[in-house]
Amino acid sequence: MSDTHGFIDPKIYEYFKDVDEIWHAGDVGNVEVIDELRKFKLLRGVYGNIDDYIVRREFPEFNRFKCEEVDVLITHIGGKPGKYSLPAFEELEKGAPKLFICGHSHILLVKMDPKYNMLWMNPGACGFKGFHSVKTILRFSISGDRIHDLEAIEIGKRI
Repeated sequence: MSDTHGFIDPKIYEYFKDVDEIWHAGDVGNVEVIDELRKFKLLRGVYGNIDDYIVRREFPEFNRFKCEEVDVLITHIGGKPGKYSLPAFEELEKGAPKLFICGHSHILLVKMDPKYNMLWMNPGACGFKGFHSVKTILRFSISGDRIHDLEAIEIGKRI
């Protein structure tokens, strides 16, 4: 998920009820969103450009970790394959992960990046602020070194 901008759609709890973890790709909005999601599931995340110092104390700019055997890198402003932001490009040049997740654009998109041989994901935005017309999230599974059962979920109109 990404770009909550201080709002948790109640449908999130239904869509994420069977997941092990929630990953937030920034623009959280406030620390209350973090607290609520942490009460529900294990939460990993990054801060975004709208997040204040309180959120930035909770989350880093880049979050790199292993999930099963998959190397994961999350940041907020990452760009997209062929046009990465400078900080994201510098991170990728250190060693590309198998899965790269970013937010910021409010546009849900998933694609392979053949240059880095990695899966790139942007879950879109699930808050009310921004230009997107539909709130979106991604849900997927990781088993060993496989990323599978990817679902792009529309959770309702932004308005």
